[in-house]
Amino acid sequence: MMGGTAALLAAGPALAALPPGSFEDVRKHGARGDGKAIDSPAINRAIDAASKRGGGTVLVPPGRYLCFSIRLRDDIELMLSAGAVIVAADPDAHGANYDPPENYLEEQFQDFGITHVRNSLISGDGVRNASITGPGMLHGLGLDREGPGDRWHARAGWQSAAALGVSPRELALRDAKEQAQVGRANKTIGLMNCRNVRLTGFTILQAGHFGIIAHGCTNLQIEGVVIDTDRDGIDIDACRDVRVVNCMVNAPKDDAIVLKSSYALGRAVPCQDIIVQGCRTSGFLMGSLLDGTYRPSDYPAPDKLGPLGRIKLGTESNGGFRNIRISDCVCTHTRGILMGVVDGGTLENVSVSGIVMRRPVNHPLFVHHGARMRAPKGTPLGRIRGVRFDDVLVTGADKRFPCGVEGVADGPVEDVSFTGIEVVAEGGGTAADAAREPEYRRETSLEVSYLGALPAYGFYARHARRLRLDDCSFRTDTPDARPAIALRNVDGAIVDGIASPSPRDRTVDARASKDVTIGSLVTTETKGTSAA
Repeated sequence: MMGGTAALLAAGPALAALPPGSFEDVRKHGARGDGKAIDSPAINRAIDAASKRGGGTVLVPPGRYLCFSIRLRDDIELMLSAGAVIVAADPDAHGANYDPPENYLEEQFQDFGITHVRNSLISGDGVRNASITGPGMLHGLGLDREGPGDRWHARAGWQSAAALGVSPRELALRDAKEQAQVGRANKTIGLMNCRNVRLTGFTILQAGHFGIIAHGCTNLQIEGVVIDTDRDGIDIDACRDVRVVNCMVNAPKDDAIVLKSSYALGRAVPCQDIIVQGCRTSGFLMGSLLDGTYRPSDYPAPDKLGPLGRIKLGTESNGGFRNIRISDCVCTHTRGILMGVVDGGTLENVSVSGIVMRRPVNHPLFVHHGARMRAPKGTPLGRIRGVRFDDVLVTGADKRFPCGVEGVADGPVEDVSFTGIEVVAEGGGTAADAAREPEYRRETSLEVSYLGALPAYGFYARHARRLRLDDCSFRTDTPDARPAIALRNVDGAIVDGIASPSPRDRTVDARASKDVTIGSLVTTETKGTSAA
């Protein structure tokens, strides 16, 4: 086992150029890296020592480091050498010694896991100019996947802390489920109100509830990180100026990359100026990304449709979303890209382009407005406007689930365009499918599986304004009795340059809609090129 200067040189050329005294080796502070001793106190001592000098690099040499909570500080780089693995200790085997969760909110509008960050393997609270760099690994072996839910005011019997005359902390201590969480952790990296943080090059395996979750952070860069887990991969919540670039996230049992604007900061804060680029997401069995076997996951999900692993915006939407770009991503055996608002807030100026999607579990591309309103009482209905999808290729699509837009009657989705979209689906839809009127739900979460099989094989929209479909191809492997496009309660639409197997007079069904302009329609062969 290497240590000292030899380990530094092995870690890479960037460290070799550092001046003397600008780094701390965790082994010199007592870390053993034998997979048996608890090494988090030593790693925290190394971080504190570097911090007292004004910052520097904390080196984790090769070894297996069993840890409870590690706390980032300002101006600290935590470098995980090749062969270095930080393992989350199991509270049941080693004692419940993780930092306790902050109890400053009632969790009315988001669940316990989203609200807190200190109960993480690595946490940063108000940290500036910090980084975690690779090429080592974080293994969330002892992290919890579950936890207490929310205390939403719409639940029967709910009473606020103020009404009970107690603080949020006192209210939490009355909850046996929350008491059981003290000393445990449920996320690998948790960041709150941080600025100028860089996460790059390392791997996360079995990440707990969240691999990386960030609330209220600005100038955050996540690059070249590989996550293979069975809950959420990367959650960006109420943040600004964030880049998620060239990451690989396998998350069969939850979302791979998800943007949120929850109430975890105690106020509504938008999630804005975000780039997700060059990423790959998948829903294979956990661990099979890292070992290269890509084994299918048999996880059915609550709606019995199969694995998740998607890119998503809007599970919580209190603060809204603006200026979001998702581009050049590959999505394999996952749910499609889903976005919307359900708790108020405005989603606007969102662009999705250059996507390759293979065997999506449900709708490849979908925009959804709902009125769950898990938000402060009196919050107005949200709004969705200015969403653009360009240059998307989908193969192996399920016949039940075309791309689509679903608004609510008093909050239609506005100004959404689909350009250069090519979808190859199974086909086989029946006349009964074509006649279906999907269930309408105003008060609903973001998921749209309740709609069931839709009355179109290419695209479906309901309660939308100023919709545009240009230069799109919707093909099927077998004949399908449904139209390529079905519009319901759409006010203003332009449909042009559509290629599909349907005859021209059955390509677009625009019942109960108005101001629909239909341009060029091309009839193609039924046989597609759906991926196996």
